[in-house]
This record gives sequence, C-alpha cells and structure tokens, in this order.
Amino acid sequence: MSKSSPPWWANSRGEWYVVTQLFLFALIALAPLLLRARVHLPDSLAAGVSVIGVVAMAVGGGAGMIGVLQLGDNLSVFPRPKADGELIENGMYAIVRHPIYSGLILSTVGWALFNLHLITLVLAVVLFVFFDAKSRREEIWLCEQFPAYAAYQKRVKKLIPFVY
Repeated sequence: MSKSSPPWWANSRGEWYVVTQLFLFALIALAPLLLRARVHLPDSLAAGVSVIGVVAMAVGGGAGMIGVLQLGDNLSVFPRPKADGELIENGMYAIVRHPIYSGLILSTVGWALFNLHLITLVLAVVLFVFFDAKSRREEIWLCEQFPAYAAYQKRVKKLIPFVY
C-alpha cells in the first residue's frame, strides 16, 4: 500500500505560501487599474520615473528568469525543496540566495514606478515582507535537507545582494 500525500490544505509543502503569493501578484498587477493612487509628477519627471520602472522590471525579470534556469530540475512552485533536489550555490545563487524572489520584488517596484502608483509601491513592500517570511520557512527545510546550507547562508545574502 503506497503512502498518499497529505491534502494541499495541510500545507506540508508550503501550499498556503503559493496561494498567498498568487493573491499578492493579482493585487499588484491590478492595483494600477482598479485603485486611484497615481502620483502626479511633471511630465519630464514622470517619463524618467517610468523609464526607471521599465529598467527595474527588465533587470528583475532577467534575474528571476536566470534563477529559474539555474535551478533546472530543482525548481518547484512550493517552498519545500524536492526530495531528490540538489543545493545550487553558483551563478545567481552566488549573489543572492533567492534570486527569483529578488527579481519578482524588483519587478514589482518597477511596475509601481512605471505606473507612478503609490499603492502598488506599498504592495511591493508587502511582497518583500512576504518573501522574507516565506524564505525563512523555506530555509528551515533547506537546512534540514542540505547540511551545507548553513554555511551558504553565512556567505550569501538572502534577498538583496550584498545587503540583506
């Protein structure tokens, strides 16, 4: 008789983090369309801020995609690492422990700047706090699965390269 997986609502792989994350992404994407919180700046300044937003989205998206590619078969939508996974410490993972989260945060800041939308910028901060909490739980599982993870944590910052 095979052992069945616990139901998704038991959160054994971090399913509730994924549900919360999807909800936050929807809020962030739709906030500029649904909520009036646009910051009004002179046209020349607004154009510059929007360009900075596009650059932030491109850099964040690129960093996140490189992180996805470098994870390869280790990639999972859930924070609990795959049982047969391996620890990746090179490439983007030598710069920041969670480059996908970092890229998503930077892209969200870029989205807020592009739209000149204050509530979206606040939601970017909420996303940062969320990913900090999610990564804290994820790193407990990573430490349990990979003995070398504790040393990796000491060498590489979590979400902001060389800072945090």
